[in-house]
Amino acid sequence: MGAGSKSKGWCCWIVVILIAALVVTAAVITIRKKAHKNKPSPVPGPPGSIQKKYSDALGVAMQFFDIQKSGKLENNKITWRGDSALKDGSDVKADLSKGMYDAGDHMKFGFPMAFTATVLSWAILEYGDQMDAVGQLEPAQGSLKWITDYLVNAHPSPNVLYVQVGDPNVDHKCWQRPEDMTGERPVAKVDEKSPGSDVAGETAAALAAASLVFKQGDATYSATLLKHARQLFTFADTHRGLYSESLPDVQTYYNSTGYGDELLWAATWLYHATTDKTYLDYVTAENGKNYARWGKPSWFSWDDKHAGTQVLLSRVNIFGSHGLSSSNNQGLQMYRKTAEAVMCGLIPDSPTATKSRTDSGLTWVSEWNALQQPVAAGFLAVLYSDYMLTSQIASFDCSGNSYTPEDLRNFALSQADYVLGKNPMRMSYLVGYGSKYPQFVHHRGASIPADADAGCEDGFQFLNSTKPNPNVATGALVGGPFLNETYIDSRNNSMQGEPSTYNSALIVGLLSGLVATSSVTSSLTS
Repeated sequence: MGAGSKSKGWCCWIVVILIAALVVTAAVITIRKKAHKNKPSPVPGPPGSIQKKYSDALGVAMQFFDIQKSGKLENNKITWRGDSALKDGSDVKADLSKGMYDAGDHMKFGFPMAFTATVLSWAILEYGDQMDAVGQLEPAQGSLKWITDYLVNAHPSPNVLYVQVGDPNVDHKCWQRPEDMTGERPVAKVDEKSPGSDVAGETAAALAAASLVFKQGDATYSATLLKHARQLFTFADTHRGLYSESLPDVQTYYNSTGYGDELLWAATWLYHATTDKTYLDYVTAENGKNYARWGKPSWFSWDDKHAGTQVLLSRVNIFGSHGLSSSNNQGLQMYRKTAEAVMCGLIPDSPTATKSRTDSGLTWVSEWNALQQPVAAGFLAVLYSDYMLTSQIASFDCSGNSYTPEDLRNFALSQADYVLGKNPMRMSYLVGYGSKYPQFVHHRGASIPADADAGCEDGFQFLNSTKPNPNVATGALVGGPFLNETYIDSRNNSMQGEPSTYNSALIVGLLSGLVATSSVTSSLTS
């Protein structure tokens, strides 16, 4: 072979080596890109940089709790509110003067009030650092204690729970300020003969969650809350029944569709509050199989706690817990899979996305109190997103498609932004936020001048007035839009225009999660 042939051969080998090097380099780059793509965003904070829009909205939303307070007010910041219902509970020798009015009326319904306390506790436990950064932690804790003080007094013995103050049929025949109430306010209860596993379970959940909130600042009060929570859970579990069957009159207002979800919800919070494994056994074994609705996504609300329980138990599964049995781990995995099915339903372009939405992207389930479900869904989504970020979980699967923590956060942002004004009406559904919000909120105290001398029946002149409310119900989250995204701002339109205290807890939870991008701690008990 001649010199020319040798030179050609060397050239060929050089070309081959260069090509191979390019292939290897391309492969490395591809692998790195995939690795980068599968790695979740870094976890900043807490509390991270403050988002002014959500910080301002949170400060507004927090004020509605002060508007709804019953009893002898302390450090009252609402100029048109005063002391009210000071004798509530006197007919049963209990001090039920505190607590909060349910909505635009003057009823104290224990079931949704306890849910308010549970959600507000959850928000504080997860996002207290962010609340503190914008000056809202102390007000949130104060509002929570106003409810838990009431709930403790409403539980005078292990198997008795007062669940309602006021007669709704009598209450709704009046339109007057709470400060001017003169009618009788009877108290309703559940006990061994007339059980209420749902309301007792929700109250147990509220007190267990709140015991964690106050654990470091007031250990004695925390222990008191936990004692009542344990007793109430035992009562709810031992004497099973629906409270709305024991108290038929409540069916028109807060009819319960089941108690299994509240039993699981309460046991889950008690596990977090005590680390007592028997509560975890309770939710992952037979009761889980009977009541958890594994594999069946649902909407989170005052009546249905399934989705909340699934997300809260996913927390245990994601962050891990030592000494769990195989049964515990299998059950927790089922809760997590169902929680992810809930998340898949929320993300708009997911193959299993819910069709229950408006054209502008608001999840929409019911004409009455339409904003409850989207705000609750946004709260759960931002929680799950932060659980994933904290644990460096890159994605989850929705029928073959992968979605990230950012996708969940974007959904939560879309629901919050809709509420705050990014909607076809170009108005904020959070009263007091922005330049345009409802002026005719269905709320007695807001609709009647503070100096008016209005009795029970003649107060209806203010309900029917064509003038805007003289008092702004700052922080009220109204019921919300119809499916066609219209809103009729009329005081008589209670379907759309009546706010509720439990809606306020949910919007506080959502906004607290959006105040700043933040990680969450690996344990609620630390």
